[in-house]
Amino acid sequence: MTMGSRLLNIQRRTAEHGRLRTGYTQGNRPVRSATWVITSHAEEHVRRAADLWGGEPEQWTPLNSSISQWRVITKAPAIEALITPGDPLNQYNEMWSKGGCQRRCDGETELLTRQPCICAARFGEDWHHQKKGTVCSATSRLNVMLPDLSGMGMWRAETHSFYAASEWGGMVDMVLAGTRGDGFVPVTLRIEPRQRVANGETKKFPVVVVELRGVTPRQALAGPMTAAVALDPAGGGQAVAAIEAPKGRDWIADAKGALTSDDVRDLWMEAQAAGAVHHKGTDPLSKQLMAIAAEKDAETRAEAEPGPDADGAYEAEVIDEEPGERQSTHWPVAAQPGSGARR
Repeated sequence: MTMGSRLLNIQRRTAEHGRLRTGYTQGNRPVRSATWVITSHAEEHVRRAADLWGGEPEQWTPLNSSISQWRVITKAPAIEALITPGDPLNQYNEMWSKGGCQRRCDGETELLTRQPCICAARFGEDWHHQKKGTVCSATSRLNVMLPDLSGMGMWRAETHSFYAASEWGGMVDMVLAGTRGDGFVPVTLRIEPRQRVANGETKKFPVVVVELRGVTPRQALAGPMTAAVALDPAGGGQAVAAIEAPKGRDWIADAKGALTSDDVRDLWMEAQAAGAVHHKGTDPLSKQLMAIAAEKDAETRAEAEPGPDADGAYEAEVIDEEPGERQSTHWPVAAQPGSGARR
């Protein structure tokens, strides 16, 4: 398909349809929720969310705002979502007031004033244990698509949990390492109750966990998957086949077609350079190549056995080694078939 042109001096992004929240307000009092709270300016989206995950849609006005929205406090602690192409995660340590954002820090530098991290300088590395409002909140914003709601826009899940921040970053970075930011990845967003004991006090709090949905880590890290697989990861074996795995070399077929075990050994070195085998030779592919090299050695020895002539005499063989002949490459310690004679 030939696409039209795009403006190169603006950032392309998808519209935001609403927010995924782990709390709500009753009057002026914030309340934590064990289930997801869906909010949007569009009534249609909220009513569809209520059909899927329970709850009663209602009009709602956020604190410090005069603009009415729609929300539903669902009955679902976990919802299905898609991580979309690009980097969906944005993280800062932030402090907000009625006047807006007062601090935005990347963990080392406060970006609005360009000073070193103010919270760490004042309270040390455990600054996040301080009372809320006296230090920044570790703010993580994850943009996802909810495939069962109407519209092609994004939904923003936001957490101010210090503990969720590291988990979200680790999970998203692992997924991006496999997909390189291309394609969709099916995930589940789950609210998990946790507790922490400090200074003799037990503190309970919710943490949003991002988990792979319907695919294994092997599939998620193999490379970008098709949109069809991401939308229906429960397709069983068909989903695995539909994943666009990188087209790799058939090392086993090449090894079987080699002439000698030295040729197989050279092939193993190529596989190591390509990252297809472990340098210690303990992986399954290395073991298969070892077995093939051993077979080549056996074939070479059988062919090299001298036979008698018609008179029963054995012919003597003299081998002249050429100066500068290339030396054989060694297998790793854990993978050492016998050396074969190079033809």
